[in-house]
Amino acid sequence: MTSELLGRALVEEATKKSGLIWVQGPTGPARALWHVWHEGAALLVGDGPDEQPLPGLTDGGTARVTVRSKDKGGRLVAWTARVAELTPGTEAWQTATGELKGKRLNAVDAEHLLDRWAVDCRVLRLEPRDALTDHPEGSLAAVPLPTPAITRGPAQPAVPRLMFGRRSRARRGDR
Repeated sequence: MTSELLGRALVEEATKKSGLIWVQGPTGPARALWHVWHEGAALLVGDGPDEQPLPGLTDGGTARVTVRSKDKGGRLVAWTARVAELTPGTEAWQTATGELKGKRLNAVDAEHLLDRWAVDCRVLRLEPRDALTDHPEGSLAAVPLPTPAITRGPAQPAVPRLMFGRRSRARRGDR
């Protein structure tokens, strides 16, 4: 009983403090997803335009969640979750989206965000079932998933001077 309570406490604390969790559905690779911990579960929003993908996560299904350390990046705990999709307009959906909206960074349409989520996205609740604190043998490294995101080109020649504060002689007083 005590180890179960400690496992639940570890899951809650680690997941609350981590900005990203790695979630893997029954099929496919694990993905890094932003989330909010609220009332004993991780809340996710995605599968819509300008939102994170949630492949393989279905209502009533299970998912494996891995939580990393915020400071060192190493694995702290892994847990199995029951996936519940929240229905738009319900009280649970309103509460969840209120929490998610507060943590959604860089939203293009912050004023109409909840309306867009209700029409185009899915809101999921990942409820912990058990915690695994044992660490696996060997590396869990994987090849990065394909993405349409790109790295911008090289910085313009003047940018480093502006960023690193090369001052002109006139401002330094070296005349």
